[in-house]
Amino acid sequence: MAGIGFELRKLLKKDSLLGLAQAYSYAGVIGSGPWVLSIVGILMVGLLSRAVVVPEFLVTQFQVSVTWLIATSLILTGVVQLAFTRFVSDRLFEKRDDIIMSNFNGLLLWVIALAGIIGLVLAFTLFSGLSVAYRLLMLSGFVLLCGIWVATIFLSGLKMYRAILLLYALGYAITVTAALLARPWGLEGLLGGFVLGHFVLLVGMWIMTSWHYRSAVTISYEFADRSTRYPTLMAIGLLYNLGVWADKFMFWSWPETSDAIIGPLRASVIYDLPVFMAYLSIIPGMAVFLVRIETDFVEYYDRFFDAVRAGGSLEYIEDMRDEMVYSIRQGLAEIGKIQTLAMLAAIVAGPAVFALLEISELYLPLLYIQTLAASLQVGLLALLNVFFYLDQRRLILGLCAFFCVSNIVFTALFFKLGASFYGYGYALSVLLTLLFGLYALDRKLGRLEYETFMLQ
Repeated sequence: MAGIGFELRKLLKKDSLLGLAQAYSYAGVIGSGPWVLSIVGILMVGLLSRAVVVPEFLVTQFQVSVTWLIATSLILTGVVQLAFTRFVSDRLFEKRDDIIMSNFNGLLLWVIALAGIIGLVLAFTLFSGLSVAYRLLMLSGFVLLCGIWVATIFLSGLKMYRAILLLYALGYAITVTAALLARPWGLEGLLGGFVLGHFVLLVGMWIMTSWHYRSAVTISYEFADRSTRYPTLMAIGLLYNLGVWADKFMFWSWPETSDAIIGPLRASVIYDLPVFMAYLSIIPGMAVFLVRIETDFVEYYDRFFDAVRAGGSLEYIEDMRDEMVYSIRQGLAEIGKIQTLAMLAAIVAGPAVFALLEISELYLPLLYIQTLAASLQVGLLALLNVFFYLDQRRLILGLCAFFCVSNIVFTALFFKLGASFYGYGYALSVLLTLLFGLYALDRKLGRLEYETFMLQ
């Protein structure tokens, strides 16, 4: 998300309550807009379909199918998202804009080809007993989502935030409309609407990118050179996404906590909805995260390294380091405050929301612990963002590896303790990762001048 601070600082310069509200609203929408639209779009298709003629089990099959598509495509493309963004950033720094579009085309071709091969293998093995139309639509949706995640992270790196949000809004408006119009065709009709909306979304992203960056060559593969692969970033992208989804996969896999929905796909009724609702609660925290980290911290970060490069005095360099530390502390403290309010809101509104959705109040403790875990994850994202600015890739890799492994271990451990402890594994994993990260950040900032001058 580097660069969004420029937009936010313009709003904050107004020095008014309106400017402050605009900055936080803009940050919240940009930070969480795409995935909020995704969740709301899928839920709208389900709710509106249930209200008409589509049998409830078909709607459930649609939502579970899409959830699996999103999870697996995120994990697969996590390998290239961060690494390719770094490649683009380096080329922009070198003012070699002319090779960006051709490399984007090359990466997109590789991702689509790999996703297509994996999808075809699964279609003829695990999904062999299902209809041809369903398998083709699942294959298409998987390929499109893989392309969209690559394009989204690419456009985010180019600071085209408003365009991304508008494209997502258009794509999911088409998804909901087309799915509702195709309800007479059942599950295949709902999936067809999903595929159509995401096809429009991917094409729109590609057109926007090609318009912004012109290239004399259509396809090139400089990003695959050994000097530009960034294997640590590739591993970080994979491990972080896998860590986020690991507990969900485990609850979907265990017979005691899940049900078979369609073919090999399973879902956990007791786990999925509280998790989705908990993630909606982090929108305010994401707004604070972006405003504080991408404005205050980045401002002093730039001053610190500008002074290092320009030969500034040691006193000034140390002052800028101290301001960086203070801005990080303030940002994390504000995230903690706003997510505490979100936690209290979940406790107060949870029973009424569950009653409205006709969900048993037995699931409320799981909602509370998942809201806490999601709030901690916002803090972890802020922490990782700071480490990315400091180019501490090995440290980030270690944190993401611990996050992934500990989520699997703790989820399995608490699963054995019974239903009362569901969700505690993920929360404990995020908490420990955050604490280790805070300890490492404190040490890094304390040695920042030494490492900057002596280890570069």
